[in-house]
Amino acid sequence: MKSSYWKIGIVVLMGALLAACGGSANARRDRFLARGKDLLKKQEFARAVLEFKNGLQVKSNDPELHYELGVAYSGTGNLNEAIKSYQRALKLNPKYFDAELRLAQLYLLTDDTGRLTEAQDRLKALLSESAGNTEVLNTLAIAELKLGHPDLAVKGLQEALVHSPGVLSTSVLLATALLSQNDVKGAESVLRKACDGDPKSSEARKVLAEFYIDRGQLPQAEEQLKSALQIDPKNLPVLMDMARLQLTEGRPQEAEENFKRLSSNLEYRSIYGVFLFGQNRRDEAVREFERVFKAYPEDRGARTNLIAAYRLTNRAADVDRLLQTALKKNRKDLDAILQWSEILIERGKLGDAETNLNGALKQNRNAPEVHYLLGKLHQAHGDTLLYRQELSEALSLNPALDTVRLELIRNYIAVNDGHSARDLVDMVPEAMRSLPMLVERNWACWLMGDLAGMRQGIDRGLALQRSPELLIQDGLWKLSTHDNTNARKSVEEALKIDPSDLRALNILKSSYVAEKNSQMALQKVQEYAASQTQSPAVQDFLGTMLAGAGQTVQARAAYAAALQADPHFTQAELALIQLDVADGKVDSAWKRLSDALARNQSNSTIRRWLGDVEVMRGNNPAAIEHFRQVVAADPSDPQALNNLAYLLSEVRNQPDEALKYAEKAVELAPQKSAYCDTLGWILYRKGLYSPAVKYLERADTSKETVVWKYHLAMAYAKSGDLARGKATLQAALKLNANVPEAKIAQQTIEASR
Repeated sequence: MKSSYWKIGIVVLMGALLAACGGSANARRDRFLARGKDLLKKQEFARAVLEFKNGLQVKSNDPELHYELGVAYSGTGNLNEAIKSYQRALKLNPKYFDAELRLAQLYLLTDDTGRLTEAQDRLKALLSESAGNTEVLNTLAIAELKLGHPDLAVKGLQEALVHSPGVLSTSVLLATALLSQNDVKGAESVLRKACDGDPKSSEARKVLAEFYIDRGQLPQAEEQLKSALQIDPKNLPVLMDMARLQLTEGRPQEAEENFKRLSSNLEYRSIYGVFLFGQNRRDEAVREFERVFKAYPEDRGARTNLIAAYRLTNRAADVDRLLQTALKKNRKDLDAILQWSEILIERGKLGDAETNLNGALKQNRNAPEVHYLLGKLHQAHGDTLLYRQELSEALSLNPALDTVRLELIRNYIAVNDGHSARDLVDMVPEAMRSLPMLVERNWACWLMGDLAGMRQGIDRGLALQRSPELLIQDGLWKLSTHDNTNARKSVEEALKIDPSDLRALNILKSSYVAEKNSQMALQKVQEYAASQTQSPAVQDFLGTMLAGAGQTVQARAAYAAALQADPHFTQAELALIQLDVADGKVDSAWKRLSDALARNQSNSTIRRWLGDVEVMRGNNPAAIEHFRQVVAADPSDPQALNNLAYLLSEVRNQPDEALKYAEKAVELAPQKSAYCDTLGWILYRKGLYSPAVKYLERADTSKETVVWKYHLAMAYAKSGDLARGKATLQAALKLNANVPEAKIAQQTIEASR
């Protein structure tokens, strides 16, 4: 009996110990959970991740810990891990409402149709459990908008407003859905109803004001902003909108007072400096950013603003000092690493930039900013494919990065790849596209010859905002359909908004040229230039038209006016140099180029032109030195490479060194006949006749100069094809027998018999 009682006692004791251990584990789990939640409230997401992970080491099958870990990962921007955490929470508790909702919301950040559809299904299931839940209804509406079903979104949002009529976010979404259906009046009505339904809501009036701002209805917008400030004078976002509106309306003094008021708040501490920069008061702006950074030395945002200000004012030493101090203090300061990498790329120190970015990638492989800068690094190397791949990776990590998407779209448009550009835009559902994205889609349609698609996009865009870009597209489209009168109306409206946009001025000119009235085209541009005397670009445009019309005296006056408006306007300076060369004023051209180079030593175009002029002056050694410096600064400049190769071969008699430059020039511009002739002739001089024929034949196809035909005739003869050599020589002699190469070619072919 004693033994039996003893065994029972052991069992009871073990049970008590296990219970105590379990209680201890639960207590530890609760502590980790509580600390993590507290960190979430403080937005210290990375530290919250550690707390929740510690909790999961204690209790790995706890759905709440997995859910909160997902929230923390979302805060750090690691959306892939957030999705995994929510999925684990749901595996442990399939009825976990919040995890289901957050997972669906994360799926909405992707462009993947499958995930969007899954999110839609999950949200519908949630609605069956909680009919009328506003957040679920709103999220479902976003899913339907992204899937291209605005009609379903409108229906669901109207239902949500019946259940919860005072929820502003629902009204905003409904207005967005109606706008996607081009129902501008309906959208306005919804937002006005939201204001009427909550007379004390400054936020509702702010939203309505922004609706009017987007449509250029500034008086109506200001009325709503004033009402919002009367309700809540301390509403800083409303004050911000008011300051921007005043600036847009040309009331900078009123705007400045509001920006100053905003800068006294921690959240808007740098806004006054931004305003000063926008007003071109750069020294004041720099001092303001320095003041803010001194007051908040640990604020990386303040440091970033100061670095940007230093860069814009060419204070490279201050940029280096600031970033090196930050990196010395913290080698893992990702913001400083990325900023320094960006600067290294700009300075051409690509190896150092690559080392930095590889380190940043190890630190945070899921940071879109790292992949974006890796893309810029590849772009600097000339590797377009890898550049696009890295930008695409940045977008996959954060599809909401519209600036990156736009850059990639514009890259495709720049190389006339309208299909890829439009496909990239179309990955974003129509209702979610920004106005700049809509504009780029129109340009993609233009490249593809899809005038109907472009017309549809222009109409939709102009309904939202009559911006210069859209008006220019409208003018271009109408010009292409021979509607010259209305094309002029569109671009004249664009020029009133932005008088310096030469694309609009060019369409205006082209509309008269299309009517075979070049004289009127010139007259209209002259009239416009007379009203824009302070615009160097417009004066330069006029100068180019006058030069094309043979009115060189007037053209010189226009270019001089451009330089008077802006003494550093290089384009006009180069145009005057071209006129000097055309008029045989080589010394004048040399003087202008020398002066321009003294002001801007890094301008490769000026230096290359100076090399050309030195050749005209007979100063070949100086020309060679200029071309060498251009190639050193930009090894991808084919013209400088070709010119250097030619002079080294013909003047210095150094065909071996010349060959590498000539080969590079042809590699960069294989269709350029002059470069093919240079390479072919250098190969000929080196006795490599058969390879020489290949390039000289390519040069001769352009028929630009008979000299290349004589070169080809000699190469044929030397390579053993005397018959073709003779035939080519005879053809060249018929064209022009009075060039020095004619006699040389005749002697060469005679000697080859």
